[in-house]
Amino acid sequence: MSDPQSDKPDELAGTEQPFVQHLMELRDRMIKAVIAIGVVAAALAFFPGPGALYDLMAAPLVATLPKGATLIATNVISPFVVPIKILFMAAFMLALPVVLYQVWAFVAPGLYSHEKKLVMPLVISSTLLFFFGVAFCYYLVFGQVFSFIQSFAPKSITAAPDIEEYLNFVIGMFLAFGLAFEVPIAVILLVRMGVLTVAQLRQYRGYFWVIAAVGTALVTPPDAGSMLMLLAVVGGLYEVGIVAAQLFVKHTKAPEGTVDAQAKP
Repeated sequence: MSDPQSDKPDELAGTEQPFVQHLMELRDRMIKAVIAIGVVAAALAFFPGPGALYDLMAAPLVATLPKGATLIATNVISPFVVPIKILFMAAFMLALPVVLYQVWAFVAPGLYSHEKKLVMPLVISSTLLFFFGVAFCYYLVFGQVFSFIQSFAPKSITAAPDIEEYLNFVIGMFLAFGLAFEVPIAVILLVRMGVLTVAQLRQYRGYFWVIAAVGTALVTPPDAGSMLMLLAVVGGLYEVGIVAAQLFVKHTKAPEGTVDAQAKP
């Protein structure tokens, strides 16, 4: 006589293998992203080289320093470590399209076929927006910020910034501006996932401006110019995101007369 409990289906049966497969796929995606960053880093190591990349990154600050002043290294290994860090930072930024694609490719199997239309446009647009944010920070904000800071320095003080402190400042600013430029992508995803509607986004516009003003005041240096520039850009991108969300929802909705399950690949 068989055990009645042995006839019951195992609730855990069939769950381990898919979970392991997801972990393996995640591992493979991460490896591909790391390889892409490594390949770009190797190329940048040959040309233009870590030293040239550091000089490029330091150029906005050096241009505002008093004549004869330079950046200093207070740590023995900083002249070696800092350019290497900048090398990998640049490699990550240039390999960002591959990294984002691997992220979306990992998520894509859980999407419906009509939703997969979002993948490539979002990968391309999010990459470009991040680059625009970094370029905006480097070419427009840095010059104004460093000039503002130097204008407040007493004549008895000789500016000699530490290269590690400068690197940390640059990374923080690049991330702040790069992520700030991703506002349209965040708006599109919120609408596409049903968290908010376009009408609600318009209704909450005033709250967004207040939150954006507080956020920009926290992440930007203590000068009103850079804060107002970032606030204006973020506010404009919010409006762009609302328009883009309408278009994305319209062109990625399930075909009428079909069931979501039937749209699965």
